[in-house]
Amino acid sequence: PLYHPEAVNHQVAAGSPAAGRDAIIRDARSFFAAFPDTFTKVEAMYQDGDVVALEWSGGATWLGEFAGHEPNGKTFTIRGCGFFRVEYGQIVHQRGYWDRAGWFLQLGIPV
Repeated sequence: PLYHPEAVNHQVAAGSPAAGRDAIIRDARSFFAAFPDTFTKVEAMYQDGDVVALEWSGGATWLGEFAGHEPNGKTFTIRGCGFFRVEYGQIVHQRGYWDRAGWFLQLGIPV
């Protein structure tokens, strides 16, 4: 498994962190159900010991329920970065930064 059973994923713009592999998987499944054609392009990656920094760009089409809203078929593109601490080949902590307001505006979701 990619994530340690007690991993924490804190997507800062989303609010409270997901604590534990099960919560992280649940969040990912929900996201990919809403945006099944999601794509991500790695722009740059840096590593120093057990810490990895990743710059990315990506986007998708809104095709399933998300954030309490029904889909409208709109697309979005965003850029962001993530920081990961890896121990024994598993992610134990992840922190991500991206523009929530810009993303929601593209989808027509109230910010």
